[in-house]
Amino acid sequence: MWAREEVLFSQSSSHDIRLLSRESTPEWVESELDMGTLPQLVQIEVGPRLPQPKPEWLRAKAPVGENFHNLKRLARSLGLHTVCECWNHRTATFMLLGDICTRRCGFCAVPKGKPQPIDWDEPARVAQAIGTLGLKHAVVTSVNRDDDNLGGARIFAETIRQIRLEAPDCRIEVLIPDFQGWDEALRIVLEAKPDILNHNTETVPRLYRVARSGARYDRTLNLLENAKKFSPAMVTKTGLMVGLGETMAEMIEVFRDLGERQVDILSIGQYLRPSRDHLPIARYYAPHEFQYLKVEALRFGFRHVESGPLVRSSYHAHEQAEATARR
Repeated sequence: MWAREEVLFSQSSSHDIRLLSRESTPEWVESELDMGTLPQLVQIEVGPRLPQPKPEWLRAKAPVGENFHNLKRLARSLGLHTVCECWNHRTATFMLLGDICTRRCGFCAVPKGKPQPIDWDEPARVAQAIGTLGLKHAVVTSVNRDDDNLGGARIFAETIRQIRLEAPDCRIEVLIPDFQGWDEALRIVLEAKPDILNHNTETVPRLYRVARSGARYDRTLNLLENAKKFSPAMVTKTGLMVGLGETMAEMIEVFRDLGERQVDILSIGQYLRPSRDHLPIARYYAPHEFQYLKVEALRFGFRHVESGPLVRSSYHAHEQAEATARR
C-alpha cells in the first residue's frame, strides 16, 4: 500500500559509499561514488516537473475474471476492504480497521483523517470471506490506528484466531503497523501465532521525515528485532520501495540493518505515484538494477528476496512463504 507527494533529493556521504567496491560496482552506482561527499539535504522543488513516461516493464494487466468479481462482491456484502488478489494461487489481501488512516505518509493512497470506531465484528467477517473463497494464503493488513494501538493489535489477533476456525489450512500473513513502538501490542499479535509477521521498512532513514509521517526508522528496526526476540520461530518479513531519491549505498546499508535483525523475507519494488498530491518519482529503476539489489541483499542472510518493478508486500506472497518453509 504505497502512496505519497514530492520533495527530496540528495546524495549519500562518503562513509555510506565505502559499502560498495569498485570491482563489482555497476555504472549506475559508480555515478554516485564519483560525486564525492555532499551534504544530506532534503530539497523541495518549486518548479513544475516534466512527467516521466512509464517504462515498458511497468505495464501490468488489470485483474479480471469470475473469481476476481466474486471476491469483490463478497467483500462488499461483508463490508470488507480488499487490497489485491492472486487467484491462480488462491491468495488475497484484506485491510482491517477501516479505510481511513491516522497518518499522512507522502507515498500512500489510503485516505487520511479521523477513523471510525473499531469494528469488533470485522475479524469474523474476514474469516468468513476467506473460508467461503477457499483461500490458501491470506494477507491481513490495516491502516494505522494511532488512536488505539492496543485495540488495533487485538483486532489482528482475533482475525488470526477466527481464520484458524474458518479455514484451518489457510496460511496467515499479517502486515502490521508499528503500533507506535508498543511492545505489548506486538506481543498480542504474536501470541495469536500468525505464520508470517510482516512490517514494511518502506524507504531509507534519510527519507523517513518526508515519506513516512509519524514513523521512525529505529522503531521499525526495533519491531522486527523484537518479533524474533518475543517469538524466535516467527518468520519475519519487510518491504522497501525504490524511486524516491534514495541511493544504492543507502539501500545496501538498510539491507545490512535488516540482516542484523534476522529478517527472513525481503521485497523490493518500484514506487508509483498515486496522484499529483503524492511524492514524485525521482526515477524508475530498470530490471537489471532490481536484480543487482537482490544479489546485494542476499549477502546479508535473507532466506528469500523478491525484487522487481511490480513487486509489493503481497506480491507472490504464497511463493515467499513456501520458499522459507522449504529451508
